[in-house]
Amino acid sequence: MRPKFIPSVINIVALCIVIVGVSVFFIDKATWMGPAMIIIGIICLLSLKFFKIKLRTTLPDIFFGVLDNGSLAIFAIFGARFAGVAGAIIGGIAGNAVTDGIAGLFEGYAAEKLRLQNVSEKRTMLKSAVGKMAGCLLGAGVILTIASFIKF
Repeated sequence: MRPKFIPSVINIVALCIVIVGVSVFFIDKATWMGPAMIIIGIICLLSLKFFKIKLRTTLPDIFFGVLDNGSLAIFAIFGARFAGVAGAIIGGIAGNAVTDGIAGLFEGYAAEKLRLQNVSEKRTMLKSAVGKMAGCLLGAGVILTIASFIKF
């Protein structure tokens, strides 16, 4: 087993616990859910400092997460608006399928661009996991914040 495996798993599990805990706490405080997600996304990225991982090397994963969950949040919000809970679920599922493909294009493009700039973006378990987690939280957080401000 690689030496960073256990600390990486502990980091991811701890972040998952924080994400679930904060989500449960803010579930009935819709106005604050978006900013809370953004803050947790930043905390995810800060956790990479303990592993001496440069933020720039996680950009493809962050781009993926931002586009994926940002778009998914839009689909879910519109689905809920027009068809309630079932609409939110269908919007989330269909939106996730569509946005995974689109976000994958951007993730691949960002990775190729970094390689052309001689930035090593070698995939590791921790960088991919935390980068995508943070991106998902940031993307959805921004959309939820905007939706809260425009009262949608």
